[in-house]
Amino acid sequence: MKPSVIERLWMVEKQAEIWWDSSPLVFETWRKKMIEQAENRKEMTAWINRLFSEENSPEENLFRGVTTNPPLSYAAIQDNPGYWRDWIKKKRRDGGPVTTEAMFWEVYKEIVRRGAEVYRRMYEQSSGRAGYISGQTDPRSLFDTDAMVSQGAELAALAPNVMVKVPGTKEGYEAIRILSAKGISTNNTLSMIVPQFKACMDSVAAGVREAKDKGVDLSSFRSVITAMSARYGSLGDLQKEADELGIVLTEPDIRWAEIAIFKKACRMVAEHPEYDGKMLLCSMRLSPVIDGEIRSWHIEKSAGENIVYTCPPSYISDLLIKAPHLEFSDAKEENVPAEVLDKLLKIPYFNKGFREDGYRAEEFNTHPAILETGRQFAAVTEKMVDFVKETLDN
Repeated sequence: MKPSVIERLWMVEKQAEIWWDSSPLVFETWRKKMIEQAENRKEMTAWINRLFSEENSPEENLFRGVTTNPPLSYAAIQDNPGYWRDWIKKKRRDGGPVTTEAMFWEVYKEIVRRGAEVYRRMYEQSSGRAGYISGQTDPRSLFDTDAMVSQGAELAALAPNVMVKVPGTKEGYEAIRILSAKGISTNNTLSMIVPQFKACMDSVAAGVREAKDKGVDLSSFRSVITAMSARYGSLGDLQKEADELGIVLTEPDIRWAEIAIFKKACRMVAEHPEYDGKMLLCSMRLSPVIDGEIRSWHIEKSAGENIVYTCPPSYISDLLIKAPHLEFSDAKEENVPAEVLDKLLKIPYFNKGFREDGYRAEEFNTHPAILETGRQFAAVTEKMVDFVKETLDN
């Protein structure tokens, strides 16, 4: 059977990792849907079983971990709302939380806990190097260090393979330092620019130093730094500032901007004297279209890097159905075309995000793409809260 496009990506660098960017609780529903609509069901079944099956030994699965957040966990509720209504009502009857917000948090933690159980065997058999699931702090707390540290400790206590997702705000990087000092693995989310990536590396390194001084067990400690690639190009001021300057940006130019930042981050990880972690690429797109052929430069131009690719169901579906033709080769040494980089560096939005010293920590909290992503995450979190409130009120 021909390897899937996802497996071909992994085969370029087998130290790289593919993660599932959604709750494990929705995987089976997605799997069935993909197989039912496939032209070649036998082939699709083989491809998806290679991604993840609890019947596989851990090393046979391409998926080596999971990323979630409250919006992705809300998808698990939508997948089976009746079950979760019953769960909430039973939790209340058994003496659970009285307030809506407290019950929301219990529901969210339960979804994370159950997802962690799915990958627990992989975690244990890999001695903690794989099988992590990321549980995110409340997106509405992104400027509150104490709240994020408290929430992170609660999430980490759910299972040994829970990694805490913390946003890339000034307060978030202090939370990452504190959690790292406690030996709690972290995933830096809402991060899109080089100064954030540097801040995360430095925060983790400082926390690890403190942990070592205190004799904290770091045997299964992990850190990943998320680059929200397409969100950087689509939600911020890249196009707006280019238009104001009379600079014409094509779709390939925008993809190169995102790729340039990510490639620099990968070099920084390799060169940092104390940071031992990986870059994590998310928010990938099928883009651009070159000579009438759909491409996905985010993964094509990063193939060969020892990184994590976290893929939501929709993106995996697109790759398997719309872009099964993609082939990969080692692109670590492929540079951004000089004329494209020169054009991009004339745009302040890119220039500042590309330089290690382009933003102060305080400015992370006002970056338009970071704020908009945080707003979107908070809005979906409120939908989850509304679901809990409606259930408790009826």
